[in-house]
Amino acid sequence: MECPAETTVLVADDQAMIRAGLVALLSADPGLRVLSEAEDGDAAIAAVRRRRHDVVLMDERLPGTDGISAAREIIGDTEGRTAVLMLTVHDLDEYVYAALRAGASGFLLKDAPPEELVRAVYTVAAGEALLAPRVTRRLLTRFASLGVRDASSELSGLTNRERDVLLEVARGGSNADIARKLGLAELTVKSHLYHVMQKLHLSSRTQLVITAYETGLVSPGRLGGPEAPV
Repeated sequence: MECPAETTVLVADDQAMIRAGLVALLSADPGLRVLSEAEDGDAAIAAVRRRRHDVVLMDERLPGTDGISAAREIIGDTEGRTAVLMLTVHDLDEYVYAALRAGASGFLLKDAPPEELVRAVYTVAAGEALLAPRVTRRLLTRFASLGVRDASSELSGLTNRERDVLLEVARGGSNADIARKLGLAELTVKSHLYHVMQKLHLSSRTQLVITAYETGLVSPGRLGGPEAPV
């Protein structure tokens, strides 16, 4: 999935000052346009239902419907066409894991540099996934400590090539990386990913990564560079 010529964004944060700062930061980039703001999860869901957004920048802790529940609702409503980037001061394992299982495309901490946040919005808008480096390390440590569930029936419906693509996604490859490694056209990689998501009833790249680790298709290890998209 290529990043659109103009990436439209919704900013959801319950603190007006932080929300205004995020809007100003994103609006300063010529390729980004903030269409909507929301101060709680219900308002974010309603805004996406009224108008299509490419990316929702979502605080994990929102009043009313919390950020993770709102992310799950938005991703379900849009069938994954709207990417959700979680932004929070908390990097606790349970929040990270819950957000990724909900289908969030990325998880960044609020102390991230401004340029990293802008880059993250573009990354998830392009269909990739992104995690803060220290969050990635802790998430993989969690996977290393978990038991592996039986994958024989869960992944049995995938073709060999689809399993190859899933494996490379879990190892941190972008669509372009996977295309080069497997000798495929990038459009073919996207097609395989679409079919894998359909067969596994998933809606985001991060959910694919989690499934690959939980089923033992791939073991915890480095995903690439310290800030590499997944």
